[in-house]
Amino acid sequence: MKPVYRLTWLAGRAYYALYHRWHVLNVERIPLTGPVILAANHGSYLDPPLIGCGVPRPINYLARESLFRFPVFGWYLRQLNCVPVDRDGAGAAGLKGILDRLLNGGAVILFPEGRRSHDGQLQPARAGIGLTVIKSDAPVVPVRVFGTFEAWHRHQKLPHPHRVTVKYGVPIDFKVLREEAKTCTKPRLKAIYQEIADQLMAAIAKLEPVEDVT
Repeated sequence: MKPVYRLTWLAGRAYYALYHRWHVLNVERIPLTGPVILAANHGSYLDPPLIGCGVPRPINYLARESLFRFPVFGWYLRQLNCVPVDRDGAGAAGLKGILDRLLNGGAVILFPEGRRSHDGQLQPARAGIGLTVIKSDAPVVPVRVFGTFEAWHRHQKLPHPHRVTVKYGVPIDFKVLREEAKTCTKPRLKAIYQEIADQLMAAIAKLEPVEDVT
């Protein structure tokens, strides 16, 4: 970890432990080296740092490209391994940035739902993550966060001291679909993207906490 990243990582761990009484479950399932995609549900701004702070290796995050225009803040985001993407995270430059990080053995957090949940419930998956999975060789780890919507949903100005939990699932290898994608038709390829996204959301939905998180 780079010095600024490590300091932020330690501060984040302290924040989640003291203010949100966090639980981190099955982090040993995350490969400590090599490329990996962490695919998680999304209920709050708390989710990306929560997922990253639970993992003892550097993580690459997505951030709006407009945020990098501010010199000091842009520098800080780069120290945190942030990848600049457009508003929806679907642009060619953003995809290239994500794939470059994976090609270099990095770990990347992606959200199959595409945006934060409006009611705290799991939302339908978008096909975008399927495209990223197909164009990489990285294993995909389903991740589920609990309590972050209640702690800081989109209508709250500041986070509340609600307990949060992050649970990491078993890595999924999409080798069969990756092989099919090399020679299939364009309509089938689009269907594969959505199939992968749906499989990931199903895997996320199956992750349950081992104890009450309220």
